[in-house]
Amino acid sequence: MKLQWRLAALKNGFQDATAYRVEFLFEILGSALVPAAIQWVLWYALFQLGGATQVAGMSYMDLIHYTFVSLLFSQVRGGDHDFELAEMIRSGQLSNYLLRPVGVVEFVYIRGVASRLFIAGLCLTLGVILAQFLGFSGPRMIGAMFLALLGNIIHYQVGAALATTAFLWEEAYSLLMVKNMVVNLLSGELIPLNLFPPSLQWIWKSTPFYLFVFGPTQYALGHWSHTEFFTQVGIALVWIGLGRALIRGTWGLGMKRYLSLGG
Repeated sequence: MKLQWRLAALKNGFQDATAYRVEFLFEILGSALVPAAIQWVLWYALFQLGGATQVAGMSYMDLIHYTFVSLLFSQVRGGDHDFELAEMIRSGQLSNYLLRPVGVVEFVYIRGVASRLFIAGLCLTLGVILAQFLGFSGPRMIGAMFLALLGNIIHYQVGAALATTAFLWEEAYSLLMVKNMVVNLLSGELIPLNLFPPSLQWIWKSTPFYLFVFGPTQYALGHWSHTEFFTQVGIALVWIGLGRALIRGTWGLGMKRYLSLGG
C-alpha cells in the first residue's frame, strides 16, 4: 500500500513538473514570437508593400536583425516580482517576511531571479549561435547580455518602488500595468528607439528603460563602440544606485504606514 502511494506521488510530481515546464516554454515562445511577428508584418508593409528603402537610416535587413536580436534581451528584462510585492502588501502577507534576516525587497528578487538567469543563459547561447549567421561578434553578445541583466535589476527597482503605492491604494496593479506599457515602448522592445522623431528622442534618453533592450541590441549589432558600451554600463550602475536610494525611501515611508495600521 505504501509502495503504491509513493508511486502515485512520484507520478503526480512528474506530471506537475512536466506541466510546469510546458507552461514555462509556451510563456517564453508566446512572449517572443508574437511581438516578432507583429514587427515583421510592419517592416514588410513599409518596405515590400510601401516601397521604402530606408527608415531612419535603417534598411529592411537592419530592422529584421534588430527584431531577432532584441527578442533575446526582451526576455531578460521581464519579471512580475513587483506585482508579487504589491499583493503581499495588499493581502497582509508582508508580515510573514518581516522577520527574515534579509530585506523583503531583496528576498523577493533573489527568490525569483533564478528563472530569469536561466532565460538569460539560454538567450545568450542562442545569441552567440545567431551571431555566426548575422555576422556580428559573439563577445559583443556577452557584453550586451551583461548590460541587459543590469537593466533587469533597474526594472525590478522601479517596480518595487511603485509597488509601495499598495500601502496607500489597494489597486496598485493598474499603476504597475501602466509602467509595463511605458517600458515596452521606451525600452525598444516594440520598435527601435531611433525611429522616434529627433525632437522626441529626449524622452527615452532621460529614462533608464533604453538600457533594457535597445542598448544591448545596439551593442550586439555593432552600432555602439566599446567606449559607448562602457559609458552605458556606468550609467546603468548610477541608475541602480539611484534605484536603491528610491527603494529605501519609498519602503521606509510605506513600512511606517504599514506598521501603524497593524497596530
